[in-house]
Amino acid sequence: MSTIDRIETLILDLPTIRPHVLSMATMHRQTVTLVRVHCSDSVVGIGEGTTIGGLAYGEESPEGIKLAIDTYFAPLLIGCDASRPAEAMARIGKNIVGNRFAKSAVETALFDAWGKRLGLPVSELLGGRRRESVPVLWTLASGDTAKDIDEAQAMLDQRRHNAFKLKIGKRAVADDVAHVAAIKRALGGRASIRVDVNQAWDEVGARRGIAMLADAGVDLVEQPIAAHNRAGMARLVARAQIPIMADEALRGPEDAFDFAARVAADVFAVKIAQSGGLSPAKQVGAIADAAGVGLYGGTMLEAGVGTIASAHLFATFPNLQWGTELFGPLLLTEEILAEPLGYGDFALKVPDGPGLGIALDEDRIAFFRRDREGSRTHSIPSAERI
Repeated sequence: MSTIDRIETLILDLPTIRPHVLSMATMHRQTVTLVRVHCSDSVVGIGEGTTIGGLAYGEESPEGIKLAIDTYFAPLLIGCDASRPAEAMARIGKNIVGNRFAKSAVETALFDAWGKRLGLPVSELLGGRRRESVPVLWTLASGDTAKDIDEAQAMLDQRRHNAFKLKIGKRAVADDVAHVAAIKRALGGRASIRVDVNQAWDEVGARRGIAMLADAGVDLVEQPIAAHNRAGMARLVARAQIPIMADEALRGPEDAFDFAARVAADVFAVKIAQSGGLSPAKQVGAIADAAGVGLYGGTMLEAGVGTIASAHLFATFPNLQWGTELFGPLLLTEEILAEPLGYGDFALKVPDGPGLGIALDEDRIAFFRRDREGSRTHSIPSAERI
């Protein structure tokens, strides 16, 4: 029997290609928490816990993820059977409340190690893949209409993306809609346009905004109002002419069931970190299928590890009507994998190798880890880091 010998966590600070503007934060870099699970048979599994804007997006931060794993997860996992991820995660679930991002990172590492040991891809351990690649959209989040149009046209010409999501919610509703409408007019039928409001609107503003977005030719509206306002989401769904997607409101199977029962979303954005791991995210997908809710593969703008873990899961979904947004590594200026992920023809290829099918570039990991000698990360002003 192979047992878990040691759990290692480290934080990386990675620059982005441009500021990434959301309603609650502007990202100038992405901070990644990497997890390595070292097993007694010398197999090492890797996982990733990544959030957006420190604590601006959710209740877990990169520093908190590392602290929780080092202090609370590791003592529970040391000595556990490494070939039984479900048993190990049940032990974690019994003793640790919440901490969904940390749980996702650890479970991913356990699945990666298990797949390496068996010689099977993670997608096969999750029930078997149904597709070899997953469609990937790109988020236009500079906030500048002309720049966003130029960026989208370049992506179309490169055959990298043909669906685009716009981050809106910082401006007045009419100004946001004008920004989106201008981009849709410029791209026409060459691309699908969706918007993500990130909870920024109230219900009255959302009713007006959604109607205007429908007239502008937008295909989908993501989380227009506060995550806790499920009754409001149901009212919007009942009136809207275009589909409405739940995102921040979905924190695992229980939320998915409640949203399905209330008919409070047309589409679910499934995120492995937000769901608490690969296994609960798979349950979210099953609930959506049973309820006739569309599926969309979401991201926390993870680097390569979290992105490809998500791709393995989404490749197993019977339905993936709205594609995915697994573009996180493309937003970074630096590659931390030994071989970059395979993007092309508007999709991301799912690796065939054992486990996640990827390997880290250890030199780049060493260079970007926050605790390296000479690192200047701690001198970066907090406003810049958000």
